[in-house]
Amino acid sequence: DVQLQASGGGLVQAGGSLRLSCAASGFTFDDYAIGWFRQAPGKEREGVSCISSSDGSTYYADSVKGRFTISRDNAKNTVYLQMNALKAEDTALYYCAAGSDYGTLYYGRDVDYWGQGTQVTVSS
Repeated sequence: DVQLQASGGGLVQAGGSLRLSCAASGFTFDDYAIGWFRQAPGKEREGVSCISSSDGSTYYADSVKGRFTISRDNAKNTVYLQMNALKAEDTALYYCAAGSDYGTLYYGRDVDYWGQGTQVTVSS
């Protein structure tokens, strides 16, 4: 079975840091771009960051650029999202997804697999 399990969320004060992990199984991880998305209550889902399968290219939403860093460890079938300088507006359910097209994954298109979420709450 395909699984994308996000973990690492929690409650943190503004200015703090968290590292999210997305552990994958059941498919050829190396062949897929991985994206992080988030959805806050009453808001639409938004793309946060993506990392390609091939050359490690990355993409970030303007709202997180310079604060968040995405990385992947293909040996562990895991993608990480290091989140620093967290703000109250980063509060959301964060989840990861896999797609074969890096160029469209960030927009939530051509997603092959969606994962479960992990809650991030930033107190101000």
